[in-house]
Amino acid sequence: MNRAAKGFPPVIDAEIKTLILGSFPSEKSLREAEYYAYKQNQFWRLVGEVIGEPLLPKMDYAERKRMLLKHHIGLWDVVGACEREGSSDSNIRNQRDNDFSGVLSKSKKLRRVFFNGKKAAQKELIFKSRYETVVLPSSSPANTMRFEEKLKQWRLIARKTC
Repeated sequence: MNRAAKGFPPVIDAEIKTLILGSFPSEKSLREAEYYAYKQNQFWRLVGEVIGEPLLPKMDYAERKRMLLKHHIGLWDVVGACEREGSSDSNIRNQRDNDFSGVLSKSKKLRRVFFNGKKAAQKELIFKSRYETVVLPSSSPANTMRFEEKLKQWRLIARKTC
């Protein structure tokens, strides 16, 4: 049985220069009302390594979000609501995408959009004409790529743009 679920609001401010887009929160994230709450997901560890801040699961969630914004990084998902059994992106049905117009109008300094995995990257064309875009390997534990290999690609987030 599929359940209708609604995602989270964006983590943004007027100062973000980079936006990381995921697909849709996992069941654990929806229960906890936190992006990437599933401890086996490597998102917070990857971003923490990239920005040089220890974004550990034991750190207060509000503080992790503040650290992203301190480093001018925003966070959101491409899917705003859907039906899905389990947490797999392949199970997403009746997908309703987020409307990015408000985020893009508020974030005048935005220059780069990174996609956390292939599902999120399905919306790359929306951004490609105005921003630098990069598809990253998914931080999900379903992606069995070694952490060090993922990190090499995620380090592009720290690269300064012209």
